[in-house]
Amino acid sequence: MISFKQLPLEAKAAVAAGVVFFSMMLSRSYLAEQLELRMRRWLLRLQMAVFANALMLIGSLHVWRSTVTTFSRSSAASSLFFMPWKIAVLMFLALAHSSFFTLLFLVAEEPYFFSLAAYTCLGAYIILIFFLFTLGSVEQAYKFLAGRGAKAGTGNKNSRTAMKPVLAVMLTVVLTVVGLLNASRPPTVNSVEIPVHKLPSTMNNLKVVLLSDIHLGPTVGKTKLAMIVRMVKALKPDITVIVGDLTDSEAEIIRPAVEPLGELNSPLGTYFVTGNHEYYTSDVSNWFELLKSFNIRPLHNENVKIVSPKSTDDWFCLAGVDDIEADVLRYSGHGMDLKKALRDCSSEHAIVLLAHQPIAAKWALQERPDINLILSGHTHGGQMFPLNAGAYFLNPFFVGLYKVGQNTFVYVSPGTMYFGIPMRLGSRAEITEIILRSP
Repeated sequence: MISFKQLPLEAKAAVAAGVVFFSMMLSRSYLAEQLELRMRRWLLRLQMAVFANALMLIGSLHVWRSTVTTFSRSSAASSLFFMPWKIAVLMFLALAHSSFFTLLFLVAEEPYFFSLAAYTCLGAYIILIFFLFTLGSVEQAYKFLAGRGAKAGTGNKNSRTAMKPVLAVMLTVVLTVVGLLNASRPPTVNSVEIPVHKLPSTMNNLKVVLLSDIHLGPTVGKTKLAMIVRMVKALKPDITVIVGDLTDSEAEIIRPAVEPLGELNSPLGTYFVTGNHEYYTSDVSNWFELLKSFNIRPLHNENVKIVSPKSTDDWFCLAGVDDIEADVLRYSGHGMDLKKALRDCSSEHAIVLLAHQPIAAKWALQERPDINLILSGHTHGGQMFPLNAGAYFLNPFFVGLYKVGQNTFVYVSPGTMYFGIPMRLGSRAEITEIILRSP
């Protein structure tokens, strides 16, 4: 029987990740109610950071062997540039691994340079892993198809081996720069007209601005939020809604960065529902109180009547549900409760639901097909290549407008900012201006 010491490093890292994952499930299931809130918050984040780093270690070993060990066996090892290259790769990997820990130690009103550098390296790390794997797979496929006809010389073999990491690094650098530039631009304003069944004629052309996935935290601070608020105010919406993942940190720590939200002044109100990341902070109650102080109303499995400014007899039901992650985390007093959220919302009036995750939108429509419009976020439009494909296949609605049945629409925002990695590839940050049309 093989002992743990005899396992390769990749296998040891996988075992470590499995142990941490088991401890996460154990603490969620049996310790959640026993631990003090602050301790539970730190334990959850520390476990997630260690788990991510254990998984990343497998990829990091591959990166090191591809970009350093490969060249150490060639004439490049005697070059003056080889040692600086080794140091650069080591620093790159160290920064990528440290990114998850910035959530614990480096969150303030504005992002620290170290956090931006660490998350940039994490984004480049993901791209580099993808290209190393893809180019390696292409190489293996070529060898298989070519067969064993003629053996190439040692020099040609070494040259081909060296070209793979060089090409992967070059592609990674180019895409990282493109991704950084794309994410640094202000969000685009996307105007969408959506017909809402049973919307009163007096509320035709009502303007709703949709924000989602701002992720105040290590790489998004007060300056970016202030920019978003200025753009929203310029649109002069009747209603502003924030559909989750506003933050990645505790309310007390990042309170100064949230102050621009107090300038939102939509005449029919500003509303908020939780996303999965609010529950990762383990500080939802404090966030609710902070948002209320800025005249932003959290919809905690509840609804409000949005009354027409032209006629008090005309209204529609705006409801919001807690994010489904609250159920997974067993977050006390929280969890998606559609029945409670839609209490007194009859099919005689239009119903608009705020639900962070598209899968929650799907479940809601299965239970209440009379909902006319659901506004969601969560997917970020994949945020960056090569994560786009995963986000597409893991969500029933990916990004943009979907028609479900005869009288129902679902709109999924690609996110107003980004999570952690300050990059966007194959997606664009968006502020959505929704014009509600009466049939």
